[in-house]
Amino acid sequence: MKKVYGSAKEALDGILQDGMLIAAGGFGLCGIPELLIDAIVESGVKDLTVASNNAGVDGFGLGKLLDTRQIKKMMSSYVGENAEFMRQYLSGELELEFNPQGTLAERMRAGGAGIPGFYTKTGVGTVIAEGKDHRDFGGETYILEEGIFADLSIVKAWKADETGNAIFRKTARNFNPPAAMCGKICVMEVEEIVPVGSLDPDHIHMPGVYVHRLIQGEHEKRIEQRTTRPRPAA
Repeated sequence: MKKVYGSAKEALDGILQDGMLIAAGGFGLCGIPELLIDAIVESGVKDLTVASNNAGVDGFGLGKLLDTRQIKKMMSSYVGENAEFMRQYLSGELELEFNPQGTLAERMRAGGAGIPGFYTKTGVGTVIAEGKDHRDFGGETYILEEGIFADLSIVKAWKADETGNAIFRKTARNFNPPAAMCGKICVMEVEEIVPVGSLDPDHIHMPGVYVHRLIQGEHEKRIEQRTTRPRPAA
């Protein structure tokens, strides 16, 4: 089965359609699938629902899809750093499903494991719990959260072999593994593709069984908020 494609556009060919649910890896601008996002922008698909921790920043990452009004709904845990995200939400142009951060990650992981729902204490007694099934276990109240089963996963890794076995680098691991797991089709972009057998099996973070298509590319790696201090005098 061919997994390696020449570009993000080629890797997404025949997959994208209006109204689909996309799970996207990344945290802020760390480990985001920026090449695949650019290809989705170029495709023009619309009415998308995107499950991602956040939506990048203005004009970069998922923020580009907000600029082009291709996203109809976000399933996120954080909406800061993106003024357009907040503007569209507050004006009623964008639907938003808030999730506690751990709950969102577990919803993705559950979907990847074939688990349709799970009970958690997180959110009990808040607006998060409204309309959800409540159950008591051991004298404590829990709410039912549903697993996320995405039509497409887009993720970024540091290195992968030609079968899709992948390694994430440090904090870029973040939401990428659960996002990759929960998609019916997973397309991954990496900084380097290496021959099969060259990666230590004990170092693999994402087995290739979850990855259907793979591309290699150059990445910008922006810093979301650059914080510096004056250099001490000599």
